[in-house]
Amino acid sequence: MRSPNAAKWRRLFGKERRELASSRAWIVLLLVLGPLVGHAFITAVDSYAEASGSGGGPAALAQGLSPLDGIIVPTFGAYAIAVTLLFPFVAIRLVSSEKQNGSLKLLLQSPASLGTMLVVKLMLLVVAWVVAWVPGIAALVLWHFYGGHLAAPELAGVLLGHVLRATLICSLAIAAASFTDNAATAAVVTLAVTLGTWALDFIAQVRGGLALMLDAYTPESALRTFETGEIRVAIVLVTVTLSIACLLLGIIWLHPGRRLRTRVATSAMVVVAASLLVWLAAQPRTSWDVSEDHRNSFSPADERALSSIPAPLHVTVYLAPEDPRLADLERGVLRKLGRTLPRVDVDYAATGRGSSGLFARPGEHYGEVWYAINGRQAMTRSTTEQIVLETVYGVAGITPPTNDPEAAYSGYPLVARPVAAAIIFYLIWPCLVVGIWLLTRRTPQLPAPKKAGRG
Repeated sequence: MRSPNAAKWRRLFGKERRELASSRAWIVLLLVLGPLVGHAFITAVDSYAEASGSGGGPAALAQGLSPLDGIIVPTFGAYAIAVTLLFPFVAIRLVSSEKQNGSLKLLLQSPASLGTMLVVKLMLLVVAWVVAWVPGIAALVLWHFYGGHLAAPELAGVLLGHVLRATLICSLAIAAASFTDNAATAAVVTLAVTLGTWALDFIAQVRGGLALMLDAYTPESALRTFETGEIRVAIVLVTVTLSIACLLLGIIWLHPGRRLRTRVATSAMVVVAASLLVWLAAQPRTSWDVSEDHRNSFSPADERALSSIPAPLHVTVYLAPEDPRLADLERGVLRKLGRTLPRVDVDYAATGRGSSGLFARPGEHYGEVWYAINGRQAMTRSTTEQIVLETVYGVAGITPPTNDPEAAYSGYPLVARPVAAAIIFYLIWPCLVVGIWLLTRRTPQLPAPKKAGRG
């Protein structure tokens, strides 16, 4: 027996699917994605082959040749650009067209609520984005046929990051289309926010502090975390919370029967509640290192030794945000310590530098990093993992473990040429998209009317 709710959702999904299929913005996006992904993949394969020694020069260390960094991330990097600059137009059209031609008022007379309609639109957009991965998946299949290696957990982590990024940007585009009167204004608002997160990401890398804390949950920084092979529960929860908040704002502002005062008051409550929930969602420290070379984790022996330290570790860093040593320390050591130890408190002390950090005199302790456990402390200026771990073991009073050298990542060097890639992405894919679009636009032939019989 079929449920009436299931039938309602099916009809809504079918309606939105037809709307999307008739959207020229969607077709243009698919057309552009082929060459974008193809160029990224061909460049990545050539660069990977060169690093593996194809040009006759010295090859890079095999341990540094990872398909995650060399193939998967660059190939799907084209999607990061497309979802920011192109895909919002597809999402905005689904909402703005109904708002401008008046069909929204008719749809509100149907049994489906406005919230259900927007949820269906968001679900369809996410499904459409996954369908748009066809060129990217085709590129990875080609890489496999070239003899390349792919690790399923790494690939799954990157794809999860792209799904979350697309979900958040689509929710934002729906909210922007609900706020504004036309699609052009909604596109400007959406791009202002998404490009603003790029600016925040740049400021965070230079200034640090509060900007760095906020940047951890921007779409750009969140995707970068997944691209390093780390899946953080906090990033997933924060992204989902922000997406739901944008969708709720869209429901509030899209309904034509609500007064402005009611919309503003309800929106304020949603923003306050979302801020509280985002703060709570950012608290979990659970994460998984799905990278094959375990770049986000210490060796098993070190993790066992560090997990035996019950007391919190306090770290005081005397490095300016723009100092590259701070980035090395955070990526190479502090994040791993945060994943391994039960509690790590990091204090970024005053550095005595100016706003730019270029012309001011360094402070007295500049460059020092202090590690303290239960009142015992030690200082080192090194940011390398081995030296920092020796310092931490010394402060904790435990003997450094012996690591197994055979467990080191061996790397996957490969000299391959992007055979047939140009034909597939620059010719076959655009022809396929245009052909499917023409087939779906064919007007169905109506049955010929029956001739009335002579009475």
